[in-house]
Amino acid sequence: MILNQTQSLSMQQKLSPQQIQMIKLLELPTAMLEQRIKQEIEENIVLEEEQPSEEEAEQPKQISMDEYLREDDTPSYKSRINNFSKDDRPRNIQISGGRTLQESLIEQLGFRNLSEREMQLATFIVGSIDNDGYLRRDLESLSDDIAFTLGIETSAAELERLLGIIQHLEPVGVGARDLRESLLLQLCQNPLDTDAKKLAKRILTSHFDEFVKKHYERLIARFGVSEQEFREAVHEIQRLSPKPGNLYSEEGSDTAPYIIPDFLLDYHDGKFDLSLNSYNIPELKINRHYMEVIRNMMGQPDGKLSDKDKEAVQFVKSKIDSAKWFMSAIKQRHDTLMRTMRTILDYQQEYFKEGDRSKLRPMILKDIADRTGLDVSTISRVVNSKYVQTHFGIILLKSLFSEAMQTTSGEEVSSYEIKNILQECIDGEDKRHPLTDEVLMNILNEKGYCIARRTVAKYREMLNIPVARLRKQI
Repeated sequence: MILNQTQSLSMQQKLSPQQIQMIKLLELPTAMLEQRIKQEIEENIVLEEEQPSEEEAEQPKQISMDEYLREDDTPSYKSRINNFSKDDRPRNIQISGGRTLQESLIEQLGFRNLSEREMQLATFIVGSIDNDGYLRRDLESLSDDIAFTLGIETSAAELERLLGIIQHLEPVGVGARDLRESLLLQLCQNPLDTDAKKLAKRILTSHFDEFVKKHYERLIARFGVSEQEFREAVHEIQRLSPKPGNLYSEEGSDTAPYIIPDFLLDYHDGKFDLSLNSYNIPELKINRHYMEVIRNMMGQPDGKLSDKDKEAVQFVKSKIDSAKWFMSAIKQRHDTLMRTMRTILDYQQEYFKEGDRSKLRPMILKDIADRTGLDVSTISRVVNSKYVQTHFGIILLKSLFSEAMQTTSGEEVSSYEIKNILQECIDGEDKRHPLTDEVLMNILNEKGYCIARRTVAKYREMLNIPVARLRKQI
């Protein structure tokens, strides 16, 4: 056997822990930033929150320390990102409020005749129900979690019985393991006193998969009913809620959950006013007490420190360094977000004036990266899960990015224009004979848009529109 030894030289870029933390801060939306800052305050004894006075807001104080807090190292001992005057008025920003679904369910359980053990188990089950109202954990796994967390031995059968009690609470349909079970719970809450309701139950019980796939003709033949009778049964099912928990997570709204915008954009008299939404974001400072402790220790007459004092100084110094870095990272996050948003605003000024999506310019991440001098990955992290509140609504930044396409005349258009045409075509189609992707492609080609069928399918999916077969109605 011959062994060959070879040497190879490769370069790998590894991110430092601080760089990783910075990336995580950059990705955080405003709704989670407050929690992250408060977590850091809890973990770092030298970091604390302060509500500034008017004088401090105008001129932040400077604190100097020979080795640890040099003025050229940390210009301000505070991290100020709430750049608002006393005349500023709070915005009407959507936030979730009231009781949660879980709180409501636990309150209702209190009116049931449950033993202490049953209440503990039922409460654990409720805690595993998501905001849509579904229990997406199997009962065997829950019994293992309960044994580990509560120290209570239970069985899937016992949990099934308690889940049955929960499934009879409000809102109707809560606690289901899947959509089919939730719809059946809702349908059967009242007597099945009509033929339409009885047929709806048969559909959900025995032929749910075929129903979801909209094999309507097959089901009509199987049940031996008329088209009108089948349509009435489908109507009974369509009246049910696919997400019974939305009543609590969205305060009764049928639209998307409440959103806390990251940017606030006003447009008055032809001028834009852009700011970060920094309300409720704590202001930070380094606690003076710990700096005085170090000064006193290092200022001893003989200049010598005991081993215990050296250890204390080193501990406080490490916490101060960590606090300085965290405040600097928050400031860097602020600057990066504003730099990116200003560039997007400048790029899409015509759109932000009135919110007319037809005026959106084709824009990709690289366009903004080139103009800001930031990496494409940084821009991606900034726009992901970030929202801007405008005078025409709250907009997801990510939704403003689209690729460019060319018409047969050579004109460059945004893919949004293509999507709008697709949406209009599908909205106006005959639902008994919905338009296939190939037909949609032909319509677009006739309008001068050079587009392939697979691209039509991609845009249709981005619009959350199902294939033609699943759009079919009777």
